[in-house]
Amino acid sequence: MEKHPSIPIHNPEANVRSIHDIDFIDSEETDAVVVDHGCCNDKDQPRLKLSGLDWIRSFTVGSCCFMYDGVLNLEGMSCLESLVIGDNSFTKKRQSFDDDPERRFYLKNCPKLRELKIGCYAFSDYSMCEIENVDALEVVEIGELNQRSCNFYYASLELKSGSL
Repeated sequence: MEKHPSIPIHNPEANVRSIHDIDFIDSEETDAVVVDHGCCNDKDQPRLKLSGLDWIRSFTVGSCCFMYDGVLNLEGMSCLESLVIGDNSFTKKRQSFDDDPERRFYLKNCPKLRELKIGCYAFSDYSMCEIENVDALEVVEIGELNQRSCNFYYASLELKSGSL
């Protein structure tokens, strides 16, 4: 069947170029959210909130994004299968590290999450990293092997399972 202008085309991926784009993601049309490189770094912008996007299967953040977001809370995302964060995202200290007690990462109760990948220097000034009840997790890559990465440099890391 030929493409017809009145027949909508399913685009399973939503590209985010500003924090406000997230408000317009359609649950009927979207499987994956991709945040463009260098996006969402305005100091006065609203913080990232994904609590209402529990149908998302994949969340990918490009490099150098969300430098002013001090808390990333991914709790109860029941459909999330893949989380990929690019280099130098969620940090004010690019290519470096710091200890900020107000900056925290929570990944909890995501039963389908199979893949967690975090690039070098991402979360390098976060003081806490809690990963809990992600029992399907098969791949965890944080930083780069044999390379200075500084992810969660001063953070305590907690991995917990409800079955322990």
